[in-house]
Amino acid sequence: MVPLSSYLIVGAALFSIGVVGLYLNRKNVITILMCIELILLAVNINFVAFSHFLNDLGGQVFVFFVLTIAASEVAVGLAILTAFYRLRRSIDVQDINSLQG
Repeated sequence: MVPLSSYLIVGAALFSIGVVGLYLNRKNVITILMCIELILLAVNINFVAFSHFLNDLGGQVFVFFVLTIAASEVAVGLAILTAFYRLRRSIDVQDINSLQG
């Protein structure tokens, strides 16, 4: 049986990679969305690990809600990026900031 600490270490590593990716790459929107997905994946791993080790299904049910929100976020985000790319031929964050009032 795999100990709880192993799952928590994997979750912490994924969370750290996601946070570092957000701070290091602030130019490409697709990379930013991928880093956010890594952070959500790390949280889901922790939910499932604690749910399994506490013999409670609450964490696993909550993972389905998080996955639903993450899927809708990706769908809407990529749709906005596709429309923006067709308009400006670029997906740089600095070009998107030019849309502000």
